[in-house]
Amino acid sequence: MVIELGANQYGKAENRVVRIVRDTPRHEIKDLNVSTSLRGEFGAAHISGDQSQVLPTDTQKNTAFAYAKLHGISSIEDYALALGRRLLAATPAAEEAEIRVEEYAWDRIGDHDHSFVRRGGAVRTCFVTVGRHAVRVQSGVKELTVLNSTDSEFKGFLTDEFTTLPEADDRILATSLVATWRHAALDVDWNASYAGVLETILDTFAGTYSRALQETLYAMGTAVLESQPGLTDISFSAPNKHHFLVDFSGFRLDGPPFEGLSNDGEVFIAADRPYGLIEATVVRR
Repeated sequence: MVIELGANQYGKAENRVVRIVRDTPRHEIKDLNVSTSLRGEFGAAHISGDQSQVLPTDTQKNTAFAYAKLHGISSIEDYALALGRRLLAATPAAEEAEIRVEEYAWDRIGDHDHSFVRRGGAVRTCFVTVGRHAVRVQSGVKELTVLNSTDSEFKGFLTDEFTTLPEADDRILATSLVATWRHAALDVDWNASYAGVLETILDTFAGTYSRALQETLYAMGTAVLESQPGLTDISFSAPNKHHFLVDFSGFRLDGPPFEGLSNDGEVFIAADRPYGLIEATVVRR
């Protein structure tokens, strides 16, 4: 029997990097969660404890903070590319540096120069891999919670002896999207690309009559690839945030206005689990 080391990597996870730009009296803020990893010829560290080729994870952390100042953060993709190239250059045994970044948005309070309120909702993401011979950039968004209160149905599905779900001609369609898309090149206006993809996703979700969440994902993916020729594919992970109509038929209410209380698609139970999870990738051929 032969035992050998398999795939491995190491790094520093979830560095909370906050950069305040103070070049003018009107400040700007960038709030990031940065994770770095190195993959390469690090077998000796595992097998014999030899650390001579290992760039410490503490150094990776320090580099993430230093590059927030030295390189700046015009976009999370540009920052991740610069950080990945630096870590790769500093670690001869590494074959690839992987950088994951999440960006949390802040809005200015009124017109104040240095006061902000944390924006809820969608989180911008990127996953950058810098290798010796190739670079890959995947941008994305997560926690993008959307809801259509009508224009959605679910019927005609397969049934068996355990099926209890009734068909629905008019239902709430809601999900908390995770979407990621890959770029074919690096000469990209990252901020404009992100804004364009997000706008297309939202416009398509709102404007598409849905016979299933699967159909909506495919429509959104198609619209994004048609509007963004520099993208090769887009992937979705979409938990179906179920809303079940409350049954009022058993209520016993006396006198007006409660006689014959009806629920015509107005009051729902928002169920958080279990949930359907729909995942799909739309690819440009």
